[in-house]
Amino acid sequence: MIEVRGLTKRYGEKIAVSDLSFTVQPGIVTGFLGPNGSGKSTTMRMIIGLDRPTAGSVTVDGRRYRDFAAPLTEVGALLEARAVHTGRSAFNHLLALAQTHGIPRRRVDEVIDLVGLAEVARKRAGGFSLGMGQRLGIASALLADPSTFILDEPVNGLDPEGIRWIRNLLKALAAEGRTVFVSSHLMSEMALTAEHLIVIGRGRLIADTSVEEFVRRASGTVVRVRTPQASKLRDLLISADVTVTSVVSDTLEVTGLPSERIGEAAAGAGVTLYELTPQQASLEEAFMDLTRDAVEFHGAASAGAAAALEGQV
Repeated sequence: MIEVRGLTKRYGEKIAVSDLSFTVQPGIVTGFLGPNGSGKSTTMRMIIGLDRPTAGSVTVDGRRYRDFAAPLTEVGALLEARAVHTGRSAFNHLLALAQTHGIPRRRVDEVIDLVGLAEVARKRAGGFSLGMGQRLGIASALLADPSTFILDEPVNGLDPEGIRWIRNLLKALAAEGRTVFVSSHLMSEMALTAEHLIVIGRGRLIADTSVEEFVRRASGTVVRVRTPQASKLRDLLISADVTVTSVVSDTLEVTGLPSERIGEAAAGAGVTLYELTPQQASLEEAFMDLTRDAVEFHGAASAGAAAALEGQV
């Protein structure tokens, strides 16, 4: 379990993290989301003692990271996949880590096989692709078989097979009762991997909730209805609190009424329904909606950007 209480980090006048509190529970994959510059990486660095908090505290299983006698056996972390000696082979990098904790040599071979680096284990890490570097970083996190994992953007550079592999690995680790805390900008992947979300923006907590609840809150009550009697149903449903929009001739989008109420109204009026589907936002749409005011860096609007580019041609 990771417990963050009132965590604050200042760099001069800039507040990177502000009075942040949350708990990461074991047994589930917890996603850590936020726009660029939101304070995610700083928070993760403070959890494992790479940055000292200005205020507040953070513990892993009730203890500060620096108090662990053998930290690799407690916390497996991947914060920067390129943080390796480029002249060392993957095998020697892992062996050096293992020797600091008395981890047997056979465990190095096990994690190399597990992450799919057996064919390049004796090659220098400096020549690795981004995806291979990510796999080596994940191997480092797995090396001492810890109970807690903290992974910052672990799918960066991985191909589709690699992304599916890390997804299944994280779920398997959580199923074993371990604490899994992972950040990612790939919302579609996070939707498939995480069960719970911690969302921050400008260093402050925005949401601490399940993925299901996070998406539900953003979805509202929009229901897609398809019927050959669209005009009749529209007149039946529309009111001061209900908006009905025509999509095509036989399809309506109803806002303000749950699907059950729409179905009951249609049945009472003898209206035939071909489709009655609640519309759910994607995790990406929910994230964009919730963090809109917390984005530090905005790109140009698509139309304006296109016009600017056109003027330069």
